[in-house]
Amino acid sequence: MNLAKSELQTELLKAVKALKGQVVNHNSLSVGIEWKKKPQADKVDKKVKTGHHIPKDEMLKKVCQEMVNCRLCPLGGTRKNLVFGVGNPHAQIVFVGEAPGADEDEQGLPFVGRAGQLLTDIIVKGMKMTRKDVYICNILKCRPPNNRNPLPDEIRHCEPFLKKQLQIISPKIICALGTFAAHTLLNTDIPISALRGRFHLYEGIKLMPTYHPAYLLRNPSAKKPVWEDVQMIMKEINI
Repeated sequence: MNLAKSELQTELLKAVKALKGQVVNHNSLSVGIEWKKKPQADKVDKKVKTGHHIPKDEMLKKVCQEMVNCRLCPLGGTRKNLVFGVGNPHAQIVFVGEAPGADEDEQGLPFVGRAGQLLTDIIVKGMKMTRKDVYICNILKCRPPNNRNPLPDEIRHCEPFLKKQLQIISPKIICALGTFAAHTLLNTDIPISALRGRFHLYEGIKLMPTYHPAYLLRNPSAKKPVWEDVQMIMKEINI
């Protein structure tokens, strides 16, 4: 019995030594191997660093191209030219009017008629800037017949394109020129006389409503409050 027990112990000892040898051999083969998985954040950061940046002017051109053959409302079939917008895609100030007139429809540019000349005077003579320093556009991109007021359905179809413009430019200040621009952007029906003179917010951007230059041509006395509004804008951007 003692002999059998001794033999059993011997066999167990051999088995333990053999197993130990296999473990040591395995460890020697795996020395220097790093099994840690890279954090997912590293991949995200790499994508951000190598991501392609699209210039603002190219993004605006793309939106403009979306409207070239626009027929969402009847105005697309009666216009001569699309009047998308013009100016600096990195502008601190965006002027938004209501709709193109005859001169704008003819040239495809916003605010180039008599009212446009008055706006230019405000920018150049008053603000000491140039039209190339700011961005100018309208709620509607097509001229309503006989320069009538924009219709609700026309505004509804055109406003999404204006929103894209403003999101791309991301200005510090929006100046809403006239009732339709102010009412559309602020989603209100409060008279412009009560809205002007103070800043409002449009999707986080400060917005100053004021009278439309065409209104000033008919009511020269309104130039004074408009100049007051413009001075508030100038102070906001330190000019």
